Amino acid sequence: MILSMTGYGKATIAFQNKKITAEIKSLNSKSLDLSTKICQLYREKEMEIRSLIGSELQRGKVDFSLYFETDDPVKTQPINAQVFQGYVNQIKELSQQTGLELPSDWFSTVLRLPDVLTRTEVIEPSQEELEVAMEATRQAIAGLIAFRRQEGQGLYRMFAEKISNIKALLASIEPFEKERIEKIKARIKDSLNQELGVNYDANRFEQELIYYIEKLDINEEKQRLSNHLKYFMETMDNGEGQGKKLGFIAQEMGREINTTGSKSNHSEMQNIVVQMKDQLEQIKEQVLNVM
Repeated sequence: MILSMTGYGKATIAFQNKKITAEIKSLNSKSLDLSTKICQLYREKEMEIRSLIGSELQRGKVDFSLYFETDDPVKTQPINAQVFQGYVNQIKELSQQTGLELPSDWFSTVLRLPDVLTRTEVIEPSQEELEVAMEATRQAIAGLIAFRRQEGQGLYRMFAEKISNIKALLASIEPFEKERIEKIKARIKDSLNQELGVNYDANRFEQELIYYIEKLDINEEKQRLSNHLKYFMETMDNGEGQGKKLGFIAQEMGREINTTGSKSNHSEMQNIVVQMKDQLEQIKEQVLNVM
């Protein structure tokens, strides 16, 4: 069964006084285009996370984030009063020496200066906490893959319907093929007899007509298109990671449909070809979302 490249997964695990959350989403892309946003506390796991995502997802434009929320009361960053007052005194002295005006908003000016806000100690996470963060990551990835599988089932049904429609349209061409040949014969004969008014060798005429009609024959195109339609369905049933292959098959289907249209030389047949192109365009548009 095919997978979609579109997906979303999220997992939250409680650990002590924290809620650790991993969130991941993906869209279609020709290759793996991974963007991560990992909080500083778990940054040491970034390479492991990237490797895990690459092995599990393979393709897609992927955005991943890993963060935590704590139940502790919000801790404000303390102001170093001694450093703050020191800056104020220095600014006043410089104002007297240079004649420059004192700032109108002392707090916004001084609080931006180095070391006024005391740096709080960063507590390193335990190995147990890091493993919980990785487990949240694995669960989020599993959720995204389940989402991709569900979306893939929808794509499968849509592709199967469009392939069936093209098969039916291809079969509907057949009644017009014999009629087309007879019309071509009649039109050429009328041109020779009425418009040109010339005598011609009937045997030579039949030979030339056969040669001309052979160039308009679409049996090979019909057979190749039928094979491509069958191969498309078989490829979908062969498992995951078939998106690029399905795209190539769709291109070949388009080639045979276009050639059939250029050879048809019949209004009803050309109308059918237009309908086949419409069905195929819908396939080609959605096949870009297949893994």
